[in-house]
Amino acid sequence: MGRPCAQGRPTCNIVGEFMSTQGEIRKTPLDWLVATFGRLAVSIVIPIVVFGVMILGFQWLRAQTPSSNTQKALLSLVAIVWGVGGTALLYVVMNFVVESLPPNLMRLLQPYVFVGPAMAILGWYLAVPTIRTFWLSLHDRTGEKFVGLSNYVAVFTERAMFEAFRNNLLWILFGATFTVVFGLIIAVLADRSRFENIAKSLIFMPMAISMVGAGVIWNFIYEVRDINSPQIGLLNAIVVALGGEPQAWTALIQPWNNLFLIVVMIWMQTGFAMVIFSAAIKGIPDELLEAARVDGANELQVFFRIMLPYISGTIITVLTTVVIFALKIFDIVQVMTGGQFGTHVIATQFYRQAFTNQNKGYASAIAIVLLITVIPVMIYNLRHFSEEEAF
Repeated sequence: MGRPCAQGRPTCNIVGEFMSTQGEIRKTPLDWLVATFGRLAVSIVIPIVVFGVMILGFQWLRAQTPSSNTQKALLSLVAIVWGVGGTALLYVVMNFVVESLPPNLMRLLQPYVFVGPAMAILGWYLAVPTIRTFWLSLHDRTGEKFVGLSNYVAVFTERAMFEAFRNNLLWILFGATFTVVFGLIIAVLADRSRFENIAKSLIFMPMAISMVGAGVIWNFIYEVRDINSPQIGLLNAIVVALGGEPQAWTALIQPWNNLFLIVVMIWMQTGFAMVIFSAAIKGIPDELLEAARVDGANELQVFFRIMLPYISGTIITVLTTVVIFALKIFDIVQVMTGGQFGTHVIATQFYRQAFTNQNKGYASAIAIVLLITVIPVMIYNLRHFSEEEAF
């Protein structure tokens, strides 16, 4: 039993616990510490147990050897249910455990319930492979003998890689530049048209096509046949109809034949740029544009002195995004030329070394160089996003 301490104050008991006037018991610091660490331990152990059970289930599913299509379909359905249900269960259990913690700890740990698994997956499928690729780049073609930085020396001294770097530069200079310019022009003109929705839909439509599909389509456009044969390629059919001779467009004078491949990228990405620019232009206050026109500015002056400065942040964002796309370009070149006729880029050189020449160390070095090339552009893009959000 407790004894009263003073009028209007909590009652005290002999074991050092304090009972409030409402009858609530305040535990000692030791009890709070034990309870808190116990909950933390449970919050760590339970997700590990749930995750371990999910892995065991997938291992069991992988070990099965279905003999009929029905068994295969049933096994696939079980795998989907197990994966989705297990992931949902993992989140539910982790959230339940964290919500049982004291409020301060709950606010501290609850975001990691949702971010933690995603970060773990990113680490496992991105960070770990990157580290492993870098380690492999320090070895020979078999991946067994350590050779140090010799693969990187080869990357920056071999003629084939110089050609790839040159071509990637062409993709950036022409592909990214014309994509942004055409996207901006079309966005401005489409916003003034009565057929804005139809025009934007047609320009954006190539975005729905995969790069492989686009490469196949443009292969037919550039197709060349003997001069005595009917031309099935659209471009050569037009040239022959006008009295010219058919040309092998992707095998013309190097390196300018790369421009015919870059056209495919411009065709695909212009719709993306147009949509982003159109949204940014619609965000310009009408009062600002009207004030400029009232002051006597013509449409070109409005465009260059009002619109461009106002959406300059959006232009930089789109440009950096397209530059990253150009640096990583692979599918179009692989489908249309396979890197022949001087059209290799960094990614196709990596593919050739990894899967054709079976040179693991050299291919890994090329992959790391490509990663290092992309990272500065990504960092700049992220910083620009942060600055815009802060503004």
